[in-house]
Amino acid sequence: MALKYIICVICFLCSQLIEARSKTTFTDDSIHIDFLGKAYSLPPIGGLEQFSGDINETKISEYANHLPSNQLNEVCLSLLSIQKKENLDDWLYYQLVRRTAQECIHKKEDYIGYTMLKWYILSYTGYEPLLSVSENKLLLYIKSDDVIYNQPLKKIEDKQYVCLNYHDYGFNVDFNHEKFINITSLLKEGGAFTFLVKTLPDFAESTYKTKELKFQYKKKADQVNIKLNTNLSSYFTNYPVTEYKNQFNIPLSKETYQSLIPALKEKLINFDKNKGVEYLMYFTRHAFIFESDTEIFGREKRLSPEETLFYEKSDCEDRSALFFLLVKEIYDLPMIVLSSPQHVTVAVKLDKPSKHSILYEGNQYTICEPTPQGRELKVGEETSTIRKQHFTVEFAYDPTENK
Repeated sequence: MALKYIICVICFLCSQLIEARSKTTFTDDSIHIDFLGKAYSLPPIGGLEQFSGDINETKISEYANHLPSNQLNEVCLSLLSIQKKENLDDWLYYQLVRRTAQECIHKKEDYIGYTMLKWYILSYTGYEPLLSVSENKLLLYIKSDDVIYNQPLKKIEDKQYVCLNYHDYGFNVDFNHEKFINITSLLKEGGAFTFLVKTLPDFAESTYKTKELKFQYKKKADQVNIKLNTNLSSYFTNYPVTEYKNQFNIPLSKETYQSLIPALKEKLINFDKNKGVEYLMYFTRHAFIFESDTEIFGREKRLSPEETLFYEKSDCEDRSALFFLLVKEIYDLPMIVLSSPQHVTVAVKLDKPSKHSILYEGNQYTICEPTPQGRELKVGEETSTIRKQHFTVEFAYDPTENK
């Protein structure tokens, strides 16, 4: 925390200089990136060399020590300025770092150099990245206290590090037979990275398109037209599988929110809360095609609510996250997220709980199934999976705790 505070002070002191540079047209050697649908120019970097030779601790350390620190530090300060300007959470800031590194060193041409550039930027801008090397691979980790399920983790003393580039190796590294060495000599103390996304930045309006979401409410056709960001999914392509609480609380971008939430509120103006929640349940259930993650992506992947709106297909976790967000934004009712080995759903604290409601910490919650099942379930009716199998309450939402 102290290091990140110092970095913020440095960034503030340099803000006038960086602001002036942002209005300056750099030479042809400047770094030009497209981020959030906006064009940014960063100071040029001279002296970047391509990595060559064997991949080992000595070569990686030598390469790190020969990186042009003066020029890179100027770029790092500019990136911190963008992070502050766009109010970027750590995950989205990392996407900015990735795009910057890619513009400087194309990963297909020099993957080690590209990875080392990401390591340097993260280290200089207040985080604690860790490099781990084998005979032919270089893994980049970041210190984080988050619960992550589908990425390699390392423990060094009392610190946890999460791998950031596992996907670049096809999510397939044989840690039982391939020996990795942590390059602790390059490890510098920094703040913890979090994968929690609390806000989505303002994307350029040109990155949005209108999508028609057609669905049925009690066998009657209905439709909602919303604006969706065509680029958002690229910022979450490799977002890890984390806790449901993190996934469910990723907000909508401003444009999507303003096109969807007021439109739904208008449709629900004559509904009481119970009927309104039912309507949102049907909307989430029927506006998309059901498909498992393995069929869509070839692996487990949890979508943010806005990604679920964007994709044509999604599974129970994704629909539950979207339904949770809609109920939260429109009615702000207490909810619990239920998980069994094969299913995820949401139960809502309604004014009139169902006779099969779930008692949790003294309150009655009614299951509102947002995923299509073998038959059309009404509010309060649960799937056989939830009824017959043991389920756990993954987390509870209490509106009073956020006020």
